[in-house]
Amino acid sequence: MAQPSAQSHMKLITLQLLLWHSILWMVQTIPLVSASSVPPPLPLPKSFLLKSLEQVRKIQAKDEVLLEQLCATYKLCHPEELALLGHSLGIPQAPLSSCSSQALQLRSCLRQLHSGLLLYKGLLQALAGISPELALTLDMLQLDVTNFATTIWQQMENLGVAPAVQPTQNTMPTFASAFQRRAGGVLATSHLQDFLGMAYRALRHFAQ
Repeated sequence: MAQPSAQSHMKLITLQLLLWHSILWMVQTIPLVSASSVPPPLPLPKSFLLKSLEQVRKIQAKDEVLLEQLCATYKLCHPEELALLGHSLGIPQAPLSSCSSQALQLRSCLRQLHSGLLLYKGLLQALAGISPELALTLDMLQLDVTNFATTIWQQMENLGVAPAVQPTQNTMPTFASAFQRRAGGVLATSHLQDFLGMAYRALRHFAQ
């Protein structure tokens, strides 16, 4: 009688092991299937993305008009020829490394966008008095850049990623002559175009 009892006990242990193995396999595989089948949530509201993309296009258009006017009026048509002068004048470029497709980071990208817009807002303010013919275009461009910076800041606050204190503008360049101011205008607006192009691509990526 002892032998059948031992065989039954071994069968019971074997069944328990099989049951535990099946449960372990289910625990390991089910979350993987569920995670892959659920799409990731959109990190930014669609309304914010649409508004931001429209603001970028609006600023790009006005910035291009200002570049064309500087070219037509003062024959300053090639920003690359003014690069060395830009270094001496202190015309900076705003970085957007956190918004590149290789290293796209939502929090850092929004902060760089906002900081960059503040920088270009200050540069545009420094160009005040560049020319009576360009004053209206310059004022409208500055207003649009300010509005875009406000849009980015409000979204940062909504996401809870805004700094405790809103950043302030850095020290802006001063120009010793009318030519320096016009050359600074060409460089600032050219840098702004590059900045907006990267911003647009990043926003489009967030919208996908």
